Amino acid sequence: MARYAGRLDASELSVAVVASRFNELVVERLVAGALGELARLGGDPDRALLAWVPGAYELPLAASVLAGEHDAVVCLGAVIRGQTGHYEHVAGTCATGLARVQLDSGRPVVFGVLTTENLDQALDRAGGKAGNKGAEAVDTAVEMANLLGVLRRR
Repeated sequence: MARYAGRLDASELSVAVVASRFNELVVERLVAGALGELARLGGDPDRALLAWVPGAYELPLAASVLAGEHDAVVCLGAVIRGQTGHYEHVAGTCATGLARVQLDSGRPVVFGVLTTENLDQALDRAGGKAGNKGAEAVDTAVEMANLLGVLRRR
């Protein structure tokens, strides 16, 4: 049986990061984690493209433009539950949109959007006691971009 896996090596990859300005206190920490992880994996954070969009709802549109130009796109945001049903609409539409962009483009488009009940949970996942989900999203993007490269060359 042939087995394939992607490497955690960003040295030859072009990675774009799309970040939501809404809940910027949280998202800035996700971005810092993502760029730090990109550097740790051999990528050059200064060469990475960072695009800021108004909110999580806008992430799929920006990702659709960037997916054709980069090996992977990491989408970062924070949707925190409020007192209305807006949370479900934004988070669900964002997730569905990013999945569509990924399938349509054939490139990894990683959902690094926190969906939490409150700000404390979001901060825990943006470099607090639960780690940094921005860094984890870069790991996923790099591994998948490398795996897809191997699968396309086999």
